[in-house]
Amino acid sequence: MKILKKFLTLSLTVGSLLFTAAAQAQEAPDALIKRISQDVLDTAKSDKNIQGGNQQRILALVEEKIIPYVDFERMTSMAMGPKWRDATDDQKKQLITQFRSLLVFTYSGALSQVRDQQIDFKPLRADPADTDVIVRSQVIQPRGEPIQLNYRVEKAGTSWKIYDVNVLGAWLVDSYKGTFTSEIGRSGIDGLIKVLSDKNKERAARGLKK
Repeated sequence: MKILKKFLTLSLTVGSLLFTAAAQAQEAPDALIKRISQDVLDTAKSDKNIQGGNQQRILALVEEKIIPYVDFERMTSMAMGPKWRDATDDQKKQLITQFRSLLVFTYSGALSQVRDQQIDFKPLRADPADTDVIVRSQVIQPRGEPIQLNYRVEKAGTSWKIYDVNVLGAWLVDSYKGTFTSEIGRSGIDGLIKVLSDKNKERAARGLKK
């Protein structure tokens, strides 16, 4: 769970602005991630409600600035692996919904802990025509060593979508894949849906900071 705790604190840097389709088409993926990351950081640092732990304000910020730029269907299918093909359409819909909610709480918990972090982006190693790239960065903390934070981003049409995040060398989807596989082995796909649902209900009941 250490990787997930790091992800909770660091994934705040994934955010979004409501750009027009034309603007999205012209913007490079690293430029997009850099701009939206800074927007999320600045908002979190300046918003007294967020700093005070206002759960509704934090959740609203996540929905507005982060969720539109995450491909939850791809993330869920990757975390499920081959078992994704065994799921019915209804099960897939429920899995995406529950995994989305789980990550919303994760992002929200990260935003509630923003203080003095800064982001340093590395040069993009990709050709202009590439549609699937890794954007590399590191989080500069007031104390301690910089922490690696990378993003897998894919272009679909005129927009870019984040479909995985790497913290300290571990990809988020991989960290869930083992858990999903084990749970499906114990209680099937419906059992996994129930586990995710119960976890989300627990997170909602206890709040973001607890």
